[in-house]
Amino acid sequence: MTKILFVPGSLRAASASRATVRALVQRMEGKAETAVAEIGSLPHYNADVAGDPAVAEFVDAVAGAELVVFVTPEYNYSVPGVLKNAIDWASRPAMDSVFKGKPCLVISISGGALGGVRAQGHLKYILNGMLAEVIPAREIVVPMANTKVEDGVLTDTAVLEFAEETLTAALARLG
Repeated sequence: MTKILFVPGSLRAASASRATVRALVQRMEGKAETAVAEIGSLPHYNADVAGDPAVAEFVDAVAGAELVVFVTPEYNYSVPGVLKNAIDWASRPAMDSVFKGKPCLVISISGGALGGVRAQGHLKYILNGMLAEVIPAREIVVPMANTKVEDGVLTDTAVLEFAEETLTAALARLG
C-alpha cells in the first residue's frame, strides 16, 4: 500500500490545517497507509547541529513516504515559519536531499476567502527549488476554513471530495 505522509503546517491542535489532515486520513483509509509528521519539536535550522533525533525522525518519515502532502495555513501571505524550518532540515544536503524527486501535493487553508493560495504558490516554489516533484493538479484550497471544522475535523464535503479525488489520482499516478 502506498505510504502518504501528511505534513500539517500549523502546530495548534485545533487548527483547520490539522482538522483537514484528520478528515483526509479518514478518507484515505483502505486506499493508502498514512502518517502525520509532527514538526513542532524540530530545532531551529542550524547547519552546525548534527544528530538531532527529531530531525532524523522527520527526514526518515519523508524518505519513507511515497507521497508527501503538505496542508498549510497562510501566515502573512506565505507559509508558516515552522513549516519552512522543517523543510529546511529535510532539504539537506542541498540538491540531493530526501525531497529530490519526491512526489508532493500542496493543500492550503485560510480563514479568508482566498483559501491560502499565496502560501500555496510560495510552498510550490520552495519545493521546486529542492527538486521535489510537485504533483500537477488543480489547486486544493480551503477558504473560510475556521467555519468548517466540527469536533476537530473539516466538514466541507465539496473540498474533501475534491481533495480525495486528487489524492486518489496522485496515488494512481505513482503506480
